[in-house]
This record gives sequence, C-alpha cells and structure tokens, in this order.
Amino acid sequence: MHSTELLTLNLEEVRRRSVKLWQGIPAERSQWRPDAGAMTCIEVVRHVLEGEWLYMQMLRRGGSLDSEESPFNPRPYTDVAAELAFAEPYRREFLGLVGSYTAEELSNRRVDRADRGYVRTAGDFILRIAYHESVHAGQLLGYLRLMNVPRPNIWD
Repeated sequence: MHSTELLTLNLEEVRRRSVKLWQGIPAERSQWRPDAGAMTCIEVVRHVLEGEWLYMQMLRRGGSLDSEESPFNPRPYTDVAAELAFAEPYRREFLGLVGSYTAEELSNRRVDRADRGYVRTAGDFILRIAYHESVHAGQLLGYLRLMNVPRPNIWD
C-alpha cells in the first residue's frame, strides 16, 4: 500500500466509526451538553466536519488561515444526517486532495502553524486531522455515558 492509500484508509476508518457513534446520539439529546461551557452533541459533530474543511484549506495554503470563515458558518444546527449530507462534497474533495499527494509531497510539504506552536509535514498534518476527529469521538462517548444512554460499539 502507498502512503496516500494508508492515510485514506485511516481517515475512512475513523469517519466510519464516528458516523456510527454520531448516529447513536438520540435525536432528542442532540442539544445536550455536560455543562454550560461545553459544546452540545450536535456542535461537536459540526466542529469535526467543519474542522476537516478548515484543515483542508490549511493543507492547500501551507499554513494557518487568516479567518475561520467556512461554508458551515451560516447554517443552523439540525441533525446528524443533515450535517453529514452537507459535508459530503467537502469530504470527497478532502479525500481527493489527500490521494493526490506523492510520497515526496507528504514528507517535504510543510504546514506552518507556528502561530499555534507547530510546523508539520503534510503527512503528519493529515494524521493529526484523523486524531482530532478521534479525540472528539471519545468526547461524545463520554457524553453518552453521562446521559446514561447506550453507546454504539465502535470497536467492531
């Protein structure tokens, strides 16, 4: 397997498990949050999907963005299915971008986020994108536990 194939496999596997988890959030609990300072369940889902779009822009630019304007900003929060449907074309675009990189580009192309304390290769940055999503999967698993609702088995 080539580097981009492994990265894509990882991104797809993380997303498959996220979707399974997101679809396990009871619709009537999508606005639930553990405290006033936390994101709601649906806000976490949006954060992950919008974050992937923002990270894609950083990959293209080679660094941080001047603003966090995105196609997700003006949209009202609805439900998981609507969020996934809206994000799908951006997801395809992102996976296409990842698949277009050569092994050399993954190792030599830099994403400069010195403003956030790091500069990474494109390959490392793509792995961080998947990690970001995984962290929020853990967050939502915790939310579901706190709500005392069944948690989907994402360890299939």
